Amino acid sequence: MNSRRALVTGGAGFLGSHLCDGLLGEGYQVVAADNLLTGRLENIAHLRNDSRFEFLQKDVCEPSDWGPLDYVFHFASPASPVDYAKHGLATLRVGSYGTFEALESARGCGAKFMMASTSECYGDPLVHPQPESYWGHVNPVGPRSVYDEAKRFSEAVTTAYHRYHKVDTRILRIFNTYGPRMQLHDGRVIPNFMWQALRGENLTVFGDGSQTRSFCYVSDEVDGILRLAKSEEHEPVNVGNPVEFTVLECARKVIAVTGSASKIKFEALPQDDPKQRRPDISKARRLLGWEPKMDLESGLKLSLEYFRKAVLEERH
Repeated sequence: MNSRRALVTGGAGFLGSHLCDGLLGEGYQVVAADNLLTGRLENIAHLRNDSRFEFLQKDVCEPSDWGPLDYVFHFASPASPVDYAKHGLATLRVGSYGTFEALESARGCGAKFMMASTSECYGDPLVHPQPESYWGHVNPVGPRSVYDEAKRFSEAVTTAYHRYHKVDTRILRIFNTYGPRMQLHDGRVIPNFMWQALRGENLTVFGDGSQTRSFCYVSDEVDGILRLAKSEEHEPVNVGNPVEFTVLECARKVIAVTGSASKIKFEALPQDDPKQRRPDISKARRLLGWEPKMDLESGLKLSLEYFRKAVLEERH
């Protein structure tokens, strides 16, 4: 990348903070903006003394003057089922007003723009694996709709700014991503399993555990994000791991990696929980030369120290 100053909204979140690391590694000056609704200062504490990094505690739904920017990465949003269930209206707000404001900032600076979308745009898919051309199977009034529809709307706004205002946009569809800095209680599969296994509790699997997920380690995800940022692609691009696991298989891998004596317990499947989720990454392979390198077991091992420390801190 030749550009040198980037804004990351949601920069104190799990993925946003790792993106800040990646951008600094690419030679950017980075401004991270976050209202800390779900983001955490601990995620960016290691950057506190980096002169190229600036943190601003701001609501990105409000107009702001960020100064000159070469790139805007709009990653602000609650992203876990627990967070967007609790903060439904804030999720809708940042996916609408927040997206407009981020795009206006990019437009005003002549900056490039990327929005973090999601595999949730596909809902409980009827097509498997999910290519970008699939329009999805989403319940617009279900319990997950505040997140699903906020992201679908964000994609529409981003596309409209490219179409009508010629903003240089990219749309990133993220599939399940995991690694250090995730919140222990964010409702996603791997943090839940890690927390339970490291406490010696039984792992909760919903339904019969046959529903599938595809887990991408965070370093692979950031690599895909940076490659997409350098591309000229304006249509959505899936960036995720195409290797599919049942939730039950994932639970067993977590037990093995942690060395836990935990067993597995089964509970009722939540409403609208996707039965299968796996990206078709043909487009990312072709356009970006990207595919993930980290297998699930290796990624879990790399995450173990972080989760072990987080569980220990919680106990104290």
